[in-house]
Amino acid sequence: MSTAILWYFADPMCSWCWGFSPVIETLREEFHERTKIALVLGGLRPGETAPLTAAAREDILHHWQQVHERTGQPFRFDNALPPGFVYDTEPASRAVVAIGGIEPTLIFPLFRAIQNAFYAEGRDVTQAGALAELAAGLGVDAAAFMQAFDSDAARAKTQAHFRQARQAGVRGFPALILQQDSQLHAVSNGCQPLEVVREAIDRTLLPAV
Repeated sequence: MSTAILWYFADPMCSWCWGFSPVIETLREEFHERTKIALVLGGLRPGETAPLTAAAREDILHHWQQVHERTGQPFRFDNALPPGFVYDTEPASRAVVAIGGIEPTLIFPLFRAIQNAFYAEGRDVTQAGALAELAAGLGVDAAAFMQAFDSDAARAKTQAHFRQARQAGVRGFPALILQQDSQLHAVSNGCQPLEVVREAIDRTLLPAV
């Protein structure tokens, strides 16, 4: 039997994915010997060009407050999403793709670092400079990261991630789909508690042979 893959569909600028961050990290620790866990960048708002309207900002911050209250994850609300902010999630997703081409073990650490920088520290992670600083904080040479980040290969692979999410039928994040051979099993949709997701994986995951 081939190795099972737990596909994690998420976006580094998705607030519910930030709320789910402690759960996915625990699952990575608990299930790493039974299944490969792979991140798929879902594409929350890729290619957005228009600044947020005041109404959209208010709506997003309301969601952030809900995530904070439900999960306890830290948010910096002061001066969040300032006037003129363009909520384009493609650069942050491409940064994760780029670092995966340099050092695959840093995919999840950079994903988590971008989330923390955006939500807890209020940094603008749509900017290449901020993303390069986060990569450098993980020990990656900033110039090498920028070269990978700006490459056509990284852009194309990022779009491939978005297509994979659409083809899998994922319409919201976070989402988990377990693949065993050619079979796909939906494990969870949305920011579910650890116990619920753990039980769903245990119920779905076939024993190793």
